[in-house]
Amino acid sequence: MLIQVNVQNFKSFNESNLLNMIASNKLRTQKDRLYESVDITLLKSAVIYGANASGKSNFVEVLRFMKECVINQEIPIESYNWYCRNHEDNKEKISSFSVQLLLNGGCYEYGFDAILNTQTIKDEWIIHLNNNKVLYQRNNNGRPMHNLNLNREEQNRMDIYMNDFISNDKSLFLTEMNRNKHFEKDSNLNVFHKIYQWFTKDLNVVLPDMPLKKFAYYYDESTLNNIKKIVRSFDTGIEFIEIKNMSEEQLQNKIGISLYKDVIGELKKKVQKQGQELNLSMQSKKEFFNITMNDNYDLEIKTLCFKHGKSMLDFEFCEESDGTKRIFDFLDILLNKNQNSVYVIDEMERSLHPNLFNRFIELLNEYQKQSNIQVIFTTHESSIMKQDLFRRDQIWFVERNKDNDSRIYSLDTFNERFDKKISKAYLEGRYGAIPQFKLLHINELE
Repeated sequence: MLIQVNVQNFKSFNESNLLNMIASNKLRTQKDRLYESVDITLLKSAVIYGANASGKSNFVEVLRFMKECVINQEIPIESYNWYCRNHEDNKEKISSFSVQLLLNGGCYEYGFDAILNTQTIKDEWIIHLNNNKVLYQRNNNGRPMHNLNLNREEQNRMDIYMNDFISNDKSLFLTEMNRNKHFEKDSNLNVFHKIYQWFTKDLNVVLPDMPLKKFAYYYDESTLNNIKKIVRSFDTGIEFIEIKNMSEEQLQNKIGISLYKDVIGELKKKVQKQGQELNLSMQSKKEFFNITMNDNYDLEIKTLCFKHGKSMLDFEFCEESDGTKRIFDFLDILLNKNQNSVYVIDEMERSLHPNLFNRFIELLNEYQKQSNIQVIFTTHESSIMKQDLFRRDQIWFVERNKDNDSRIYSLDTFNERFDKKISKAYLEGRYGAIPQFKLLHINELE
């Protein structure tokens, strides 16, 4: 689970800013919104408000950026000007990124410092927070070091890995430790695997209009009935969902020949390597489809179609409203069986009626009573800013100062009564993070 995110000198964030998922010890109510362990109590969800261009999306980008760096091992070239350009001298300054995580009962911090303009990594570290022990640190001004308890064989391997990285200022050591390196189950080196897997498997960053996502369970009969129940409950007009076969030609027309060749080519490589049947389920803006390829490279392609009301005619996904499509985006949260999943979603309310969005938050709160999945999202929808839906420590704001620097802060820093209508107070400007308009008369326009 996510404990904390910290960022400095990235896009609109100049000074160090953090979002903290540790529950406030001042609040005694709504404990079903919390994950409680011996050492720490964490929020299961958080919502971020702010005006347009305040920096909400940039905060989501922090985690997307960290994930991309970990997966690709390097800082992406296109980030050369992603330092906070509100201040000219930031070009040569460190940009810092870190997360604190609860993994298998232990609390860890992983982070790295970089000069984005040159894509160089200046530092990288792992800290065991339970005893404040630095497990690993690499600093380009000196030799990498570790405080892991290793046997002789592991120590020899670690010495080789670290020596190879002394002059490497372009790659992350965390990723290198997950490149075809296997450790014994009880080895302390597995901390590199645990943190890497959080980024690659548990962290889900959802940006507006993301082109493709995997949805393997849509074609699982055991969960299809649950999908039908959820979709019906949101008054979409869909009464029935069924699976239909699709030809290769139809799939090419749906996703384009270029993407089709890429997907099929990648599947062939995996089938050839693993020597067994493989399944791929994906969603585009217009279609759901599922591809199964056996060891003879034969394809079986299926898609979803919908029936509305009492009509016997089929409707395709591309014919559904943007709001209905958005609901399907959320099904991953309610159906994902990975209890370690963390979802960070930008503009969650997009295309949704306020009442429908409110209902989804109610359903999410109910689901999180029995699940440890975390959800952090940005929104402009003030109608859900209610203390029966969110605790005060779950509500966050982002606003810009006079230098256009963003800062993030919690509603819990304000002393509000439990019965106060906080959405009204927010729109009146009590908490900041709302648009500040300049006076303009229409007759001033040419």
